[in-house]
Amino acid sequence: MLKQLTAVSSSSRAVQTVTLISAIGTPLTADELLHEEGLSGHLDDQWSNGITGLLVAGTMGLLQLLRDETYSALVRRSVELSRGQGEVLVGAGDCGFARTRDRIAFLNTQKVDGVVVLAPYFLTFSQTELLDYYRALADESRAPLYLYDLPQRTKCKIALPTALELSKHPNIHGIKCSDEPSYARELRDRLDEAGRADFRVIVAQSAMMDACLRVGFREHVDGTYAIAPRWTADIARAAQALEWDAAATRQRRLNALQQLFGRYGVFPAMTAMLNARGIPGSFCPRPIKPLDDAAREALLAEPIMTEFLAAGGAAVEG
Repeated sequence: MLKQLTAVSSSSRAVQTVTLISAIGTPLTADELLHEEGLSGHLDDQWSNGITGLLVAGTMGLLQLLRDETYSALVRRSVELSRGQGEVLVGAGDCGFARTRDRIAFLNTQKVDGVVVLAPYFLTFSQTELLDYYRALADESRAPLYLYDLPQRTKCKIALPTALELSKHPNIHGIKCSDEPSYARELRDRLDEAGRADFRVIVAQSAMMDACLRVGFREHVDGTYAIAPRWTADIARAAQALEWDAAATRQRRLNALQQLFGRYGVFPAMTAMLNARGIPGSFCPRPIKPLDDAAREALLAEPIMTEFLAAGGAAVEG
């Protein structure tokens, strides 16, 4: 049974469940195999601090940079370590149909709760091609398939009519929306009008999670949550109590932590942050370079980092 938090929409006052999905990183050894101790610590940090689900091998997990054996080990161990804790969604999207289908064939042998497929990238694809691509993959997948819209990286937008059409497929159960919030809002409204409230619209808006909760978005996913799961869950707890000022204050803390990614690099900063909290492994597959000693010391000396580390990643009142 999935663990769930509850939050309340300020407009309806109706109690809603809130799903918090951490897009986890992939801890690596020096030869870029899976760092099993690092993964165990990383996942325990999620489950013990209020997270209700995982996205494994997503953008934060750097699927496209992983060795095949590392990807396979990551999926197997994540499923094993998460048994009875919450849902496990796994990224499978590659550049084209055959490569993605091969990943799905492997995932069909694992007890995953969902397969998340990024829109194909590198080349430009039409919406007609996307319809064919996703329908065919959904037919291949044992687990429910989820669309993943990230045009900032793929340069391939899943247009609103395409998403609505794909929502009719019996094995396509939702979409991860990482584009403009207005897209997710319009998609949700159109689905509601069509009586398709069962189709999951999972938003990736970590910098405005409190605002999204306030307007009724109840399913959230992001890589920042994997670094600060307790601070993330604390925003949802404030929303549950209709303490919107407190939610906003806690959101600003999370945003201050996230802003360090722009200054130090997402994956080098993630490595330093998690290592400092006792979670070993490198989250920087080559050619990404980790921080040198001076940069690492500067990052850990940042005021928001000293606050975060002093709290052990735990919630802070206010």
